[in-house]
Amino acid sequence: MMNPRQLTRYVGFTESEVEELCEKYQMDLMELKEWYDGYHFEQMDSIYSPKSVVEAVSSGICDSYWNQTETFEALRMYIDMNFEGLKDDVLSMIAGGWVQVETRSFTNDMTTFHSKDDVFTLLIHLGYLRYDFRDKRVCIPNNEIRGEYVTAVSVSEWGEVSKALKNSADTLKAIWQNRPSEVAEGIQQAHFETSHLQYNDENALSYTISLALYAARNFYQVYREFPTGKGFADMVFIPRKKFPEKPALVVELKWDKTAEGAIEQIKRREYGKSLSEYQGNLLLVGVNYEKDTRAHSCQIEEFQK
Repeated sequence: MMNPRQLTRYVGFTESEVEELCEKYQMDLMELKEWYDGYHFEQMDSIYSPKSVVEAVSSGICDSYWNQTETFEALRMYIDMNFEGLKDDVLSMIAGGWVQVETRSFTNDMTTFHSKDDVFTLLIHLGYLRYDFRDKRVCIPNNEIRGEYVTAVSVSEWGEVSKALKNSADTLKAIWQNRPSEVAEGIQQAHFETSHLQYNDENALSYTISLALYAARNFYQVYREFPTGKGFADMVFIPRKKFPEKPALVVELKWDKTAEGAIEQIKRREYGKSLSEYQGNLLLVGVNYEKDTRAHSCQIEEFQK
């Protein structure tokens, strides 16, 4: 799982193998990629979780088929203890970030942990983390395993963190129903005071938005720094094929400015035109964080095509 070298293609299904299965069983390759891809090695860019792919193409449904193990149950104890900031790192990865890790201290057993790096190294071996051999860092590989982390956090003793993840569906619904004050409240709840998620730029704010809108992953393909004709939209949410009735979302983030200014930037840079192939409704969402008052504000507008 860390450096399989010439055995890489045997760790899981390759991209070409999954593509053949998608053609045979009439499945969407992009959807399977989001759910079960994510293990990348020097010798091969995409390795898929084989058991999960088989279950998905056999049933015709992309869902979590990951086998929960007693090992991960035991590791919840270390996560709840926030061992050397492990809790903060897990939150960063749930939001889509990377974390540096030192794997050489690992003792190759399931019980001896001297640091959070040892815990992360075990999670790499178990398939719960993707390891970047060149840069010595880890991330959560795909939606299926991200769901396992969220489940673990939701029943943990992480207080407001667990509550915010559980309430993310309400924050998403508030966007759909154009209730900006409730959206701002949901984002405020997801503003965790942790070392990795402290607010010091708009990139950190995007991590908090990712956590506040975690439930959106059920309905949308989520893109950060989405390319447009005149720059990059901070976050774009494109409805999955099975949810054509949901509006697409273009989210612009501001720091010590205004939510109204964020909306104006979306219009001025014509981010909506980059979604010209999308035929459904489109909502523009501007979010601002005021450093002095530590308050969030939000504005929502429907894009007129």
